[in-house]
Amino acid sequence: MPALVQQEAEPVTPELIAKPTPAAAPAPERAAINIIAARWLRLNKERIRATVIGLISLVAFLIVWHFLTKYRVVFFVRFTNVPSPLAVYDSFTKAIHDPKFLMHVLLSCRRIVLGFSLAALVAMPIGLVMGRFKLVHEVIFPVSEVMRPIPAIAWVPMAIMLWPTNEQSIVFITFLGSFFPILVNTLHGMSLVDPVLVRAARCLGAKEASIFREVYFPASLPHIFTGLTVGMGVAWVSLIAAEMISGQYGIGYFTWEAYSLVQYPDIALGMIAIGVLGLGSSLLIRGAGQLVMPWRLK
Repeated sequence: MPALVQQEAEPVTPELIAKPTPAAAPAPERAAINIIAARWLRLNKERIRATVIGLISLVAFLIVWHFLTKYRVVFFVRFTNVPSPLAVYDSFTKAIHDPKFLMHVLLSCRRIVLGFSLAALVAMPIGLVMGRFKLVHEVIFPVSEVMRPIPAIAWVPMAIMLWPTNEQSIVFITFLGSFFPILVNTLHGMSLVDPVLVRAARCLGAKEASIFREVYFPASLPHIFTGLTVGMGVAWVSLIAAEMISGQYGIGYFTWEAYSLVQYPDIALGMIAIGVLGLGSSLLIRGAGQLVMPWRLK
């Protein structure tokens, strides 16, 4: 048999050891992410700019408030008894752990939801019908114009006589405060509907109900939501006035009670809470308007 020749195995050097190749950076994915981020920044540039300017404005306001109260400035307006931002913040940290303060906020929000919802459900249909039918407009408009200038605070004694409980009278005043702005803006929106659109719908064979649903209502929506936004602000004003006069609970009563007890930081806390709640309510309405009217988004 032929002899088997054994060859000496070659020594394994470090260079011959297979090294794991480093994972290549996902350049396409990273580039796509950069493109998406750049597009988002370009589309939201104005919103980001407005947010930054708003934050700077708020910080500047707090700084000015701090120095005015620190040095007790008296220049036409007296800041001798006005609480500082730090004192208001201390009051806020105590209030958020107090169930009574949270109850005040929740009761005010519940009254706003009830009064504003009832006003919207009543004022919008009436405004639409008034804008469509001349006879209804002639019957209701004079009465509404006489009652509209009456401030909500003037309704407090009458509301107490009309309703058996303070809770119902406060909701009624809140209802009145938001009713007339919604009604007037809805009526204004109906008056601005282009008659060419109405004639075009009739030429296409649309019935009265279809014209009302497909032409008048969508064309009036921007003015309706303007009325809802204004009505929400007036509703908060009316609610706070009613709570200060006849209420036993609510953020308005909390603010007035703090004044009666000479608790100045709580006064400012109540005012800030009213402003934040009103701002949040208006933002909710604007967000709903963007959902209902996507064609108005820029």
